[in-house]
Amino acid sequence: MNPFDSCQYPDQETSGMNRAPGSVSIVGAGPGDPGLITVRGRDRLAAAEVVIYDDLAGGVLAAWCPPECQRIYVGKRCGRISALQNRITALMVAEARAGRRVVRLKGGDPFVFGRGGEELAALIRAGIPCEVVPGVTAATAAAAAAGVPLTQRGITSAVVFLTGHESAESPTGPIDWEAYARLGATLCLYMGTSNLGEVARKLTAGGMAAGMPVALVSRASCADQRVRLLRLGDLLRGTFGAFEAPGLAIIGEVARVASAAGELASLAAANA
Repeated sequence: MNPFDSCQYPDQETSGMNRAPGSVSIVGAGPGDPGLITVRGRDRLAAAEVVIYDDLAGGVLAAWCPPECQRIYVGKRCGRISALQNRITALMVAEARAGRRVVRLKGGDPFVFGRGGEELAALIRAGIPCEVVPGVTAATAAAAAAGVPLTQRGITSAVVFLTGHESAESPTGPIDWEAYARLGATLCLYMGTSNLGEVARKLTAGGMAAGMPVALVSRASCADQRVRLLRLGDLLRGTFGAFEAPGLAIIGEVARVASAAGELASLAAANA
């Protein structure tokens, strides 16, 4: 039985969302583990007629999407030929205007470096009923994988999400890495695996110590996730080796906690 045959969306009455002729739910798939999608996100997938999905959402799609649902891949990965954003938006609008329940499935959280805001604005302009279902973002998943608290009393009370793949279209200009080096916050670097050395150079130029702890997390929450504990100087010298995407770097004093957490996890595994 379709879970929406006998019920409305929980927010339908307050949002004015109309299921006819069609609608779009922009859903955060979470970091990769299908068990980390939200209940609402899972339910939207179960009721979907069309799913338009990203490269990082395939595992979640396979776990929760009904077999009769049409699946359209529009993934984007650095260095590869990718679907153009305006074509993705046009596809969402066309499918919804055809009367279908559409899920736009995006890795992590749609509003954290996911272009979810652009897609939502386009849907609103087109008059398409739409909603956003948040997801677990990569930074929190990577922190959990590495045993790193992004904030901790006595260490830091601030955390900053940054992209290592800056857009030439940014109205604010390039990121002022030297300013962030002096902030004393935990820095979570998304999409920066290809230029970690350059980021490290700019941070040290801003006064950040070469001994600053760094946790590199690849494919957080997945069965093949990998965690590496380094120093900023390792990134600067390029001595950290290959680092598989998708990955995230956590830079800050809180990363010192990771070694203790790793030792405890190893001890627990040995005694299991």
